[in-house]
Amino acid sequence: MSKITRIILFDAANTLIYKPTLYYKIRSVLAKYSYEIEETKLQYHHKLLSEIINFPDRTSKEFYKDFNSELLLSLGIIASEEILNEIFTACSYLEWKAFDDLSILNELPIEKAVLSNFNSSLSNILDQLIGKNIFSEIIISENENYRKPSLEFYKLALKKLNVEPEEVLYIGDSLKLDVIPAKKLGIKTLLIDRQNIFSSFTDRISNMKDIINYL
Repeated sequence: MSKITRIILFDAANTLIYKPTLYYKIRSVLAKYSYEIEETKLQYHHKLLSEIINFPDRTSKEFYKDFNSELLLSLGIIASEEILNEIFTACSYLEWKAFDDLSILNELPIEKAVLSNFNSSLSNILDQLIGKNIFSEIIISENENYRKPSLEFYKLALKKLNVEPEEVLYIGDSLKLDVIPAKKLGIKTLLIDRQNIFSSFTDRISNMKDIINYL
């Protein structure tokens, strides 16, 4: 008999928060060079590439230039240094925003926490965008010297939260970083797939309001 879920553990970036102008900024630069890319296509390629290339806790210009070079190649564009530099400038210091479907967090009568590959600014970002006292723990890779998909990072979260794997429901947007490692430890998982990119994957939701169906 499966144990009752005691805690919902969330990823942060692109699960709880996102940068709403990112794709617009990239498309605007490309349009200057006569490359017209549909936003849905850009999102799709960006997401798939993000499953292959792990983002560091603190990104750099060189990281983004390498990432965007690969992104544009996947779209059939051989990027010049000029284009890569313009994309970096246009996309630097974009503001985070909370997803619109997070009102459910206040309605769920269950403990909630966060486990994320992020830098130490995450706690302040979540407090400002989602609210204080929503999450009992915000466990951040930069502070713990572990990163997803390391199983040790998940084990650390279980220890901090004082729960068994079967008592946790983990929700994230990445199969590689979130779903696969959590499942290896016996943690229940849901993929949040708002853009319907992983349509063949069964344990997924497109809206956070659907969480209630899995508790």
